[in-house]
Amino acid sequence: MAPVTLRSVKKSFGQSDVIHGVDIDMTDGEFVVLVGPSGCGKSTLLRMIAGLEPITSGEIDMGGRIVNDLEPKDRDIAMVFQNYALYPHMSVATNMGFSLEHRGASKAEIAERVQWAAEILGLEPLLKRYPRQLSGGQRQRVAMGRAIVRNPQVFLFDEPLSNLDAKLRVDMRGEIKALHQRLKTTTVYVTHDQVEAMTMADKIVVMNAGRVEQIGDPLDVYDAPANRFVAGFIGSPAMNFIEGEATAEGFVADGVVLPLAATRSDLAGRTLVYGIRPEHLVLDPQGLPATVKLVEPMGSETQVSMTLAGTTVIGVFRERVRALPGEVIRLRPETVNIHIFDAASGRRL
Repeated sequence: MAPVTLRSVKKSFGQSDVIHGVDIDMTDGEFVVLVGPSGCGKSTLLRMIAGLEPITSGEIDMGGRIVNDLEPKDRDIAMVFQNYALYPHMSVATNMGFSLEHRGASKAEIAERVQWAAEILGLEPLLKRYPRQLSGGQRQRVAMGRAIVRNPQVFLFDEPLSNLDAKLRVDMRGEIKALHQRLKTTTVYVTHDQVEAMTMADKIVVMNAGRVEQIGDPLDVYDAPANRFVAGFIGSPAMNFIEGEATAEGFVADGVVLPLAATRSDLAGRTLVYGIRPEHLVLDPQGLPATVKLVEPMGSETQVSMTLAGTTVIGVFRERVRALPGEVIRLRPETVNIHIFDAASGRRL
């Protein structure tokens, strides 16, 4: 186990800058998730931590030593890839022990470590099989087993669940989190799936276009997003945004006055964005009129797409809404959960 620190890390490909001075502190044993849309630089950053991609400038510190110029094999890390990267001609046991064999470990040590990892991951009945005889979830567990037999200081995961079906993804993210809680090894995990990020992380790093937008505890990032990008990316369904301006009466958009927690004279006359999460819209007979576009029953809740203040918004209600498209329902935004953003910069005010 080891803390990992990135200081002003940059990456350029020729004249194109892709990582713009990233600073991240990861404490010993922490599970850190790098999350963001495709192309935001999170996998490139992970590859730089692994030593698979050289950095242009800055420092990467692992356990108190600068590893900028160290080869991947000398960084004491283990990486789990999206495509499993198993050797098809080797059995599960041989795949798991190959890195130890390559490092000159004895057969007895390899067998002991492979057996230990197999017990943790439930792979004991599969040790003599080959990758082609395994399901996607089993292959992913083998890839994880190959990583943990080395007992590295840092685990790196590069979108390991993206090739699995929805149910298996849920099961596997639970297994990875349980594995981390058992081994307590510093883990850096890359995903574009914000649900994975919210459910697995001790710390979330939200990235966009090669920059870090916000770092924090998952619920802190959810409850207090630093800007409109983070607010719209973290949360499913995404936060609703309505453009308008603050007045003494409230927030005015398309002639509709939406409630604010308090009047702020400093916001008067500015073009702003009103943010409210779908679950923070409440059905209220005295509330604002919204025209229904689509009702989607989800079982335990109902998701409704509707037009409010000239903008399409999503509401998620515990009640079973039985309205038809074109009908008007009334709802009330919970004022304690409203977010106001500057329209130009996107910064949360």
